[in-house]
Amino acid sequence: MKIAVAAANGRVAKKVIAEALSRGHEVVAFGRHAENDTQAKDYRQKDILDLTKEDLAGFDAVVDAFGAWKEETLPLHSTTTQHLADIISGTDTRLLIVGGAGSLYVDLEHKVQLFDTPDFPDAFKPLATAMGKALAELRERNDVKWTYISPAADFQADGERTGKYILAGEEFTLNGKNESVISYADYAIAMVDEIEKNAHIQQRISVVRA
Repeated sequence: MKIAVAAANGRVAKKVIAEALSRGHEVVAFGRHAENDTQAKDYRQKDILDLTKEDLAGFDAVVDAFGAWKEETLPLHSTTTQHLADIISGTDTRLLIVGGAGSLYVDLEHKVQLFDTPDFPDAFKPLATAMGKALAELRERNDVKWTYISPAADFQADGERTGKYILAGEEFTLNGKNESVISYADYAIAMVDEIEKNAHIQQRISVVRA
């Protein structure tokens, strides 16, 4: 398969690129840095908001690995996701978003999200809210084959690659050890699995270490 990874210089993006390459997929990395610090042989220096329809034509999947953490840049979660959706609108190219855990639901009725709960850290609420808004806007679109993948609450950059994970849905899910944790490496496995299986079109899924 031919896979594009946007915002490729990020740590999650690099894990996804490495995982896809290890399975023999063709990967094109689009990043802001002049230097290619990914494993992709085909690296193109281009900001995510500068990508065009021509840039992404012919890909089976596009991975949106954008991340922003400063208050003034948080709205870019919506802006970048909508931009990618616009330029692949009406095509068979899938859009897979590296999401957040804060917007997962803690009730079966899907009325209360994790970032609404009393114990959710105040420091992460603005980010979680911004990412939740981007997801809500994406849900309004029927012209794009999107999939939003939320990690566990404890998303570990340097965590172990176990090769095992639990695939869940919209609800906040704990594993058998009563944990909500996953490594970037295991998340990347789940991401590439979803690209290959093409199983959750216009859905949000979540993953947690098995």
